[in-house]
Amino acid sequence: MSKLAALIALGFALAVPGGAMAAEKGKKDDSAHVKKDIADHRAMAEAHLNAAKCLESGKPEKECEAQLRKDCKGLAIGKYCGMKHRD
Repeated sequence: MSKLAALIALGFALAVPGGAMAAEKGKKDDSAHVKKDIADHRAMAEAHLNAAKCLESGKPEKECEAQLRKDCKGLAIGKYCGMKHRD
């Protein structure tokens, strides 16, 4: 084996464990991202459930939508908490 081939082999041997550790770290980061995503979806669902209860109680649609916007502030995109009903 030439010196160049030996150096390349050594480089791969040293790089693979580091790469595996980086990939494992990425999985942990993804797990935290997924957990936050789940929590955000639950919060949005709760806000929409509260909006439905508000409408069921007979309150005006504008009042219920205003509460929905307040509940979703910083949580979802758009004034309908990430959802828009068809017309």
